Amino acid sequence: MIIIAVALVFGVALAVTAGKVGQVKTLTVAEVGTNPQLYTDKITITGVMAGVSPYDKAVIGIMDTKEAQCKNGCQKLFIPVKYPAQAPKVGDEIEATGKFTKYPTGYMFIAEKLKVVKHHDIKAELPAS
Repeated sequence: MIIIAVALVFGVALAVTAGKVGQVKTLTVAEVGTNPQLYTDKITITGVMAGVSPYDKAVIGIMDTKEAQCKNGCQKLFIPVKYPAQAPKVGDEIEATGKFTKYPTGYMFIAEKLKVVKHHDIKAELPAS
């Protein structure tokens, strides 16, 4: 009886662990912050689309969802996300899955998958480069 109980507990623990294998960690723009080099594995970033690069239409800027609601004294940290398919609309909250890539000018998040979660009414502009 004890052996069956131990085997059952072990089986449940193994099933829970196996279910997490291959899962991608989800982070916010604020969590990634100014240290994208710390995230070398595939991750999912949640943020609000704030604009499109004037130099490359496949690059969008996303900001933290809390910053999208900020009215005064906002930090407005933007993370550049490259996604070659159709860009979401300004104000769309997205989940982008991919990896950071280092370029001479800094890091860019290269998204292989992008999903619009909901829309926020914002008036955001990307900072001038």
